[in-house]
Amino acid sequence: MSDARLTTSSYLVLGIIDKLGEASPYDVKVEAARTVAPFWSVPHAQVYAQCDRLLQADLLSQVRQESGRNRRVLTLTEEGRAALQGWLADPEFVPVEARERGILKLWFGGRPDVLAPTQVDEHVRTLGEYEELAASVGELLTPGQREALEFGIRYERMMADFWQWVERREERTTDG
Repeated sequence: MSDARLTTSSYLVLGIIDKLGEASPYDVKVEAARTVAPFWSVPHAQVYAQCDRLLQADLLSQVRQESGRNRRVLTLTEEGRAALQGWLADPEFVPVEARERGILKLWFGGRPDVLAPTQVDEHVRTLGEYEELAASVGELLTPGQREALEFGIRYERMMADFWQWVERREERTTDG
């Protein structure tokens, strides 16, 4: 194995291929969009680049399918599985970078009366989608997947509450 520096995106690719058993880079991209995108986005080009890096690092192996489009199918090597398991077992804390565009706009002087209504509506809408998802497929999820979905529910609830607070605060400052 080469001494490739693995990133969270590397582990995302390893994790998805591990869950699927085998996958093409396209399959990884689709599965990431279907599953983890609400809480961890990864650009499509980065998925393909990570697959190539992980192949070079001997963490993935590839087989070309003879039929059809000659697509490459990737699987974890023993080294790849060990790297993924080591990462999953590591309790390291990395502070969260929320990257909420609305908060950045507030910081730089965006008008709360303009920003807050849309932010409330969108966070309430997303919260509803997550709650529907939990109700419809919650029992099919692994405990870790259910906990990640619960994080999304609690996060959206907190963001809706925050922006409602901004709206109320703005109303008080403009009335007084």
